[in-house]
Order: sequence, then structure tokens, then C-alpha cells
Amino acid sequence: MKVLMTGTEGYLGSIVAPAALRAGMEVVAVDTGYFRSGWLYHGTDRTAPTQFKDIRQMTPEDFAGVDAVVHLAELSNDPLGQLLPTITYDINHAGSVRLAQLAKAAGVRRFVYMSSCSVYGVASADHVDETSPVNPQTAYAECKVLVERDLRAMADDTFSPTFLRNATAFGASPRMRFDIVLNNLAGLAWTTGEIRMTSDGTPWRPLVHANDIARAILCTLEAPQEAIHNQTFNVGSTEQNYRVRDIAEVVAAAFPGCGLSFGENGGDNRSYRVSFKKIASELPGFRCEWDAARGAAQLAALFARIGLTRDEFESRGYTRLKQLEYLLATGQIDHDFFWTDPFAAPAPQGQVAREGSLT
Repeated sequence: MKVLMTGTEGYLGSIVAPAALRAGMEVVAVDTGYFRSGWLYHGTDRTAPTQFKDIRQMTPEDFAGVDAVVHLAELSNDPLGQLLPTITYDINHAGSVRLAQLAKAAGVRRFVYMSSCSVYGVASADHVDETSPVNPQTAYAECKVLVERDLRAMADDTFSPTFLRNATAFGASPRMRFDIVLNNLAGLAWTTGEIRMTSDGTPWRPLVHANDIARAILCTLEAPQEAIHNQTFNVGSTEQNYRVRDIAEVVAAAFPGCGLSFGENGGDNRSYRVSFKKIASELPGFRCEWDAARGAAQLAALFARIGLTRDEFESRGYTRLKQLEYLLATGQIDHDFFWTDPFAAPAPQGQVAREGSLT
């Protein structure tokens, strides 16, 4: 199977692409290259040659001979989406739909879209499932809902989209992210010896390890078409629904001597528990192999092996918003997030600010 995969240089892509290669698939790798500086450790024995290209600049020729698309490449940061919603909609919604349209026109039969359980937002039900109403609270989540809607309408006998609504990811990746909850808490525990929560930690979050997300993608690519055609799957396991305070306690336990305290306010209003019964019963071969405790232990061992420092933990390469701020501030990308000519005259100061400040 020939798979065009976007976002292969990202947190998930640097795990998913090698996994697909090991499974015998041919991978056509595409990435913008925004986050190449975030290489934390040598963690893979292979990778696919990457074409550095914005998904908004893909052409029909890019899909020649492709059997399936795995679309990972979107802006994946809620604070960025709130500060710059226009660019988030341009890339995450319009860019993703255009990518699917090009794929379908080229005869690509499968399109695996990385959605998110964040579409549930604030949920009153005990456990939401794929049939529950969505309630997105951020531009990022709203774009996920819009892409699902538009791609679902494109499904027919020749084109099978599948929507994987991932729980909040965690775990080690060569292209590490420290701006997602468990990874961030683990970094704090290792570099400061203390986790100080500003909230009371009562909201619910489902978690899923990056390796289990990769497994879900491969199972989707390998499944009979009738099993995945125009289907939505929550990706995770029902046992891995945690209150944020539970996540903090699990992480603190993995780092001996780590202090832990909580605030009094409610903080983030998003709270949802998710049912993962459908993926467990209807996606052939899928099951989660990781939980929060195992993931925290993995990170503790990794940090000890590489000697993670506080400066590294706090550096821009591992936090999406910091890295994009840097690229904007240095004029390497313009206010539409396209790469600029490195030898061109710099844009006048304030040009980016008319789109919205990131500082």
C-alpha cells in the first residue's frame, strides 16, 4: 500500500511514519517543517524521505499512485487557535478539505483524518460516544467538526474517509511535545521536582499514548473497507479516562520525591469522559497497550537517560506556540504561515500584529 502521510515530522508523525514503514507500507512523507528543531532523542530506526511542503500548496501530481492518505498536519494548539483563529481555519479546515478533494480527484480510495475528542468540549453525559452531540470550545475543535462534516459528505463508493477522534495524546516521541498535559507534568516533575497545579484538577480528560494512536492508524489502513467507510472512532480505552488531578498524581508517583499541590479554582471548563467501546469492538486488531502510569514511567526513564535539563524542557522546540512565535518574530514565516525567502528584506515590524499578536 502506498500511503501519503502529512505531518511526518511532528509529534505523532515521527512515530506513525516509521510504524507504517515497518508494516511494509510505502510512505510518501509531507511536512511543512515548522517543528524540525524539536528533536529530543534518537528514537527510530527508519524514516521516510520528507517533502517539505505546505498542505495548502499540494498539487494533483502529489497523489500519483497513492492508495491512502493519513492526514496529521494541522495546527494543533488551542492557545494559537484562540489568538489567530483565521489562520487556524485556513489551514485546519479549508486546507484539510482541499487536501481531501485533491485525493479523491486523484483516485485515492482511503482518507484517514486525525480528529480529536476535544470536539465533545463540555459534556454532561456520563460517557460520550461517537453518536453524542459535539460541543467544541475552541477554534481547533471547531475545525475538527467542520472537516468531519465536509469529508463525510464526500464519501461514496470510490472514497472512504475515516475519522479518528484521538483522546489527549501522551508519551515519548523523538519530536517531543511538552505542551500536552501528561508530558508537561512529567517535564515539570523531572526538572523542578514539583508539580503545582493552578486549578483543582477536577475536569475529566481521556488519554491515549502516541504508540496506541499509531496502532489505530495502521489498523484503519489494514481493515476491510466496509469496516472503516465513513466511520468515526474514538481512539483510546474507556479505562483511560482521568481527572486532571489523577494524571498529576500518577505523574508525581513516577518521579520519587516530587511535590504535588492543587489550586482552588476550576480552571479549564472543558470536561468530558469518553466511551471507546466502538473502536474496541469494530476496528479489527486494535487495543490500547499503554496507560498513564506506564507512560509516566517511560518518560521518567527517558529523561534520566538523556539528562533532560530545565532549559531543554522550556525551549521553544517542544512547545508549539513558542516555536511559531519564534518563526513569526524572525520573519521566517509570514502572517499567513507560509515560509518566506530567507534573503529577502525583512517585513516591517508590526506586519504580523495586524493578524494578531502571539505575545
